[in-house]
Amino acid sequence: MKHFELLQKYLSNLNILNVKLHNIHWNVVGKNFIKVHNFTEEIYDELFEAFDEVAELLKMKGVMPLSTAAEYLENATVEEVKARDFTMSESLDMLKTDLEIMRDMATEIRNTADDEGDFETVAMFEDYVASFSKHIWFVDAMLG
Repeated sequence: MKHFELLQKYLSNLNILNVKLHNIHWNVVGKNFIKVHNFTEEIYDELFEAFDEVAELLKMKGVMPLSTAAEYLENATVEEVKARDFTMSESLDMLKTDLEIMRDMATEIRNTADDEGDFETVAMFEDYVASFSKHIWFVDAMLG
């Protein structure tokens, strides 16, 4: 099923994005440090939970989830960023780009799973799409 391949890419993105968000969380600088610091922590906690849920969904469907850093890097569409100081604006710009990638991918998985009759995946990914949309709205508001 096509959506199983998409789920592996999504799982890879969750892993890479979790690491990237920690990087931003630790290294954001400026007068609004605490806002971005706390916001990125909220999101990476949520993504880590989704990381486990997606891996378990794959197992439930009889598919072995990817599980190595090399596999995640090979399959991810979210890009890593090296550690350095990040301004609030560049932190939020990177975050918005990645959240849009994840929302669009979650939408594609939801729709493909629906076409393939996989109700459990549809239900899970409708929630992910809604969550990413809400986070994008928050980022837009912070960017003003």
